[in-house]
Amino acid sequence: MTILYIHGLNGSLSPEKQTILEQYGTVISPSIDYHNIPNAIECLYDTYKNKTIDVIIGSSMGGYTGFHLCKLIQKPALLFNPALASRSVEQQTPITPSNNGNNISIVLGAKDTVVDPKGTLNYIGDHLNTEQPIDIKILPYLEHRIPVDVFDEMVDSFFF
Repeated sequence: MTILYIHGLNGSLSPEKQTILEQYGTVISPSIDYHNIPNAIECLYDTYKNKTIDVIIGSSMGGYTGFHLCKLIQKPALLFNPALASRSVEQQTPITPSNNGNNISIVLGAKDTVVDPKGTLNYIGDHLNTEQPIDIKILPYLEHRIPVDVFDEMVDSFFF
């Protein structure tokens, strides 16, 4: 299995989280400069559309990117606090199919002050096709950053 991990704004995949993901397969985690690449989704699509990617996992800005990319390449996704409703750095949003044919799992932190969980829920309600399988978990204690133990639990739940 090949996992495409998409980091958030000014972020990267931590060694601890990479170790967790490597239990499930090969991990690809490209470095993305969202500030200087306003069409990051299109660039990622062009890079990975003909490669074997089985799952997309993203966080924050990477969750926004992963949300649209998973629809373009028709793969399941696990997204942590995706910046769907608004972002501090704008990106070009491509036209995507309304349904990726796979499940999209979203983990939201109720205490997130960076990505408003209510805004994300409103975006999902306004933009998702009723045929799109989606699983939303709202964790009442979770803030924006995803602790390693929560990441481990949610990844395990996603794969099993």
